[in-house]
Amino acid sequence: MNAPSTPSRGKRGFTTAILHSDRDVPVEHGALHKPLHLSVAYGYARARDLADVFQGKQPGYAYGRQGNPTSAALEAKVTAMEDGVASVCFATGMAAIAAALLSLLRGGDHVVASHFLFGNTNSLFGTLAAHGTPVDFVDATDAKAVAAALRPSTRVVFVETIANPRTQVADLARIGALCRERGILYVVDNTMTSPWLFRPKSVGAGLVVNALTKYVGGHGNALAGSLTDTGEFDWTKFPNILPGYRGADARMWGITQIRKKGLRDFGGTLAAEQAHHIAVGAETLALRLARQCANARALAALLQAHPRVRAVHYPGLASHPQHAIARELFRDYGALLSFELDPAADVFAVLDRLKVAVLSSNLGDNRTLAIPVACTIFHEMGAQRRAEMGIADGLIRVSLGIEDEADLLADFGQALG
Repeated sequence: MNAPSTPSRGKRGFTTAILHSDRDVPVEHGALHKPLHLSVAYGYARARDLADVFQGKQPGYAYGRQGNPTSAALEAKVTAMEDGVASVCFATGMAAIAAALLSLLRGGDHVVASHFLFGNTNSLFGTLAAHGTPVDFVDATDAKAVAAALRPSTRVVFVETIANPRTQVADLARIGALCRERGILYVVDNTMTSPWLFRPKSVGAGLVVNALTKYVGGHGNALAGSLTDTGEFDWTKFPNILPGYRGADARMWGITQIRKKGLRDFGGTLAAEQAHHIAVGAETLALRLARQCANARALAALLQAHPRVRAVHYPGLASHPQHAIARELFRDYGALLSFELDPAADVFAVLDRLKVAVLSSNLGDNRTLAIPVACTIFHEMGAQRRAEMGIADGLIRVSLGIEDEADLLADFGQALG
């Protein structure tokens, strides 16, 4: 397993940079955390300053829908974590994905996306296609399948690092090389790995998505999402950048259009209080994930040996089809797994016997969470689409928390009987 490089700023380590990023610029009253800024509007002593802020000629804040100082501090933190150029934060991860697609694509543009996308993202692409942007879903574990789907009108290739819930790992490096060769924007959703386990910039991703609600925030107490421009994509070759956003620094063209057309116009603004929760949670990202990944490895081994379990899906197992890719690219194998019960077993009865794990739809929480997939988060897709994605009726998804390993293993052992 490879470790992502640490942030370049001051050559500090990953956690050190997160802990001290708020104080890289002066903080009000010497506060250790960026304070909450709850104002919706901002006043200026001179009308010219107000106009210059609106026109982007000087830094400042015009209106709360476009961001606030607290969310800006979180954006700087996320940018450092992803070793990027700039980031924009949103109210949710889905708002971030929608903003990127709606602000950068035009009717008739073509998108290639992973066949194994998370249910809500899959649904969003369906809506996009209905509005005139065709989408082809392919097996992203094979870069050749992506190459075969490309068209002259392809503008974006969109993949997730690890699929939720079946844990397929995209052929990230080869897809990145393909997109670089063809001049296509490569968008990677890093939610399931987080910047601690993997930096998509290392495989040529131009934009990185993080549902900050999950591992980065980690405590299940705030919704948020982000888009980070890594600086790897040449925006001068992207035909959809509007003239007003073609500034002197071409690296900022894409993220500026996303902020203006995606955040300002659609209004998926991250509130200051939520930004504060995410920023504080991010400080312990590396510590939490190390424990969560260790718990996931231990539970995967227990489940793989259990007679009532038909299959275990976890990249850390040598039997996983993309184990070699995960070992090469990621610091660890992630904290989410899924397993299929023997068809004779009652999935609801097994879940109801769990005492430590919580029955819940979230993931990336400090607590271990379990959910029956087919009848909940993928129910809307229908049986045929679930079968195409390999989601069995008896599939259970588990997001590992930071509990003591012995307690988790005992809990799942007794639940399985």
